[in-house]
Amino acid sequence: MATHHDHFFNYELSWLQFNWRVLALAQDPARPLLERVKFISIVCSNLDEFFQKRVGGLKRQLLAGVTDLSVDGLTPDQQLDLIREDVLKMINAYRSCYFDELLPQMAEQGIQMKTFAELSPDLQAKAEEYFKTQIYPIITPLAIDEAHPFPTISNQSRSYLVRLRNPKTDEHLYARIKIPANRPRWVVMDESDTSRVMVSTSELIRLNMSAFFPGMEVEATHLFRVTRNADIERNEEEAEDLLELIADELRERRFAEIVRLELDAETPDDITDLLKRELRVEERDIYRMEGPIGLVDLMSIATMSGFDSIKEHPWHPLPHPVYETQEESESFFDTMKNDYLVHHPYHSFELSTQRFVEEAASDPKVLAIKQTLYRTSSDSPVMHALIRAANAGKQVAVLVELKARFDEEQNIYWAQQLEKAGVHVSYGIAGLKIHSKLTIVVREEEGIPRRYVHIGTGNYHPKTAYLYEDFGLFTTDQALADDVTKLFNSLTGYALTQSYDKLLIAPRSMRSRFVDMIRREIDIAKQGRPAGIVAKMNSLEDPELIELLYEASDAGVEMDFIVRGVCRLVPGKPGLSERIRVRSILGRFLEHSRCYIFANDGNPEYYIGSADWMHRNLDARIEAITPISSPALKRYLQFVMEVYLKDNHQSWMCQPDGSYQKVTPKEGEAVLASHPTLMHHTKEHLPPVPMEAEAQVEQ
Repeated sequence: MATHHDHFFNYELSWLQFNWRVLALAQDPARPLLERVKFISIVCSNLDEFFQKRVGGLKRQLLAGVTDLSVDGLTPDQQLDLIREDVLKMINAYRSCYFDELLPQMAEQGIQMKTFAELSPDLQAKAEEYFKTQIYPIITPLAIDEAHPFPTISNQSRSYLVRLRNPKTDEHLYARIKIPANRPRWVVMDESDTSRVMVSTSELIRLNMSAFFPGMEVEATHLFRVTRNADIERNEEEAEDLLELIADELRERRFAEIVRLELDAETPDDITDLLKRELRVEERDIYRMEGPIGLVDLMSIATMSGFDSIKEHPWHPLPHPVYETQEESESFFDTMKNDYLVHHPYHSFELSTQRFVEEAASDPKVLAIKQTLYRTSSDSPVMHALIRAANAGKQVAVLVELKARFDEEQNIYWAQQLEKAGVHVSYGIAGLKIHSKLTIVVREEEGIPRRYVHIGTGNYHPKTAYLYEDFGLFTTDQALADDVTKLFNSLTGYALTQSYDKLLIAPRSMRSRFVDMIRREIDIAKQGRPAGIVAKMNSLEDPELIELLYEASDAGVEMDFIVRGVCRLVPGKPGLSERIRVRSILGRFLEHSRCYIFANDGNPEYYIGSADWMHRNLDARIEAITPISSPALKRYLQFVMEVYLKDNHQSWMCQPDGSYQKVTPKEGEAVLASHPTLMHHTKEHLPPVPMEAEAQVEQ
């Protein structure tokens, strides 16, 4: 497909724009203090993942000799230079925010991050004792010389590179000390109801460095941290055992090339040169910073117990209204007489999706349970319920995605545990990730099997369900149940020509269906009738769809996109996209749902599901998008989208140059923030309610 370079923003730079918006949350003085600290940690965590995946991918291209221009007209080498320029600015901004603003405010609030010298004599003695008993015994100093090659440095670990002098021979030697990850980053030395005094574990190690090298003179001690490439190539077509292939990849990742070296700014040239040589990094890969390295660990401070007055007011997800009208004797399956929609984290995952699987596992009428698994928690109640179901003799099948980035190890664990329990475990289709969020339960009722279905936008992950915003449809619709059954059969067996009645399935039909619906809006607009698209997703990247959206704008189709992260589409550009608006909503919850609304000449169609408008979702993953047919559920989705579009507090508008401008209330305009608005709406049971019997709960 021919492309115009000025029609697309660069993917990597758009992602960095997203992280700048996250950083703005940390910089917002109106937010609770520890909430701001949490967002500093998230900014750093995002950068870790960005370097592992995106920068790692660009470096793979360079190693392979790729010099082709991307759709935005940049080579991999040019992108790496632009990334470095932007990341250096971001590092300065987030470190200034933390050290100059947040750290002093934390001290005022009783969270005192002290140096060893600032401790009282009693606390210094306590710190020394902690070092001797809790740190010194578990550290292994590693010499670096002809007999001791440079050690393997694990991904995202913090280490000291130490220069030593032998006083007898005047010889200079080097050694590495790894800071143990199984000890707290900051150790509490003293605490009360209103204060906490902490000291850094790394400082205790540095001050006691001579204890590891008796008889040697410690001349220099400097921190460094590495990030390794997670963009590992695999050939699934030739793999005899996909589980073994992914396990091998995890081992390979430990030794993958380093894509970033974070370094103490005071590190002398000899130590820097040693690290560059042994770690095989270029100057472009080095990011120097003064003070502590690896502020991702601040999450432990942001989430520590106490200090509720400087934290976000807690939100406890509520039961969906359909359960509140349920008789005590009714089962979960009785609630599914009509379709209803759960909206996490406003509605409880535990009392809806998790309960659905748990009750299916224990219900003697249930014959079979099938589910897709992309990400879940290490102690997932959903997985335990599936194991109980298999042990009870039910037919249980789980499609486990072993290639879910950074969750591979956990998914391998669950695949093995499920198989031990007799669950039918499948890993899907080579070359395609299983990203759909589906569960189907088959229950015998009056001698006839009946199917109950959950189709979601988010993972079956009970912990992230408290933070991630997602939709989930509960339905017994026969056509949808048929489609879900067909999809599971195609994933576990052979179905080369499978067709679907209602579901949009990638990579088979989803792209073409979306293209058809966009073209329908174009045709309607050309006839002078109202046409429009409102779509919410995590990323908008696919070049083919973007070019078609430009065509739709030119034809008169009004479009609003709510895109949390990467957006390569250029909105509001004269002669190209005047009728396209793109906004990003950020706040206490992570916007994760996908929702698509097509005006369709006054008969709007609504869809939710697992797929963004990205090439990988449409062409390289198993995805499922479901139409929403219930008028009540359509009203709720329309209401939620209107809240996002009216938001003037958590919303950022994408500009034609790729920057984002914070939306603020106009003079005399009331403040509307999406997350508090939806929390209040749910808590007060205000209409519209995502269920058929709205009259039961309307006020």
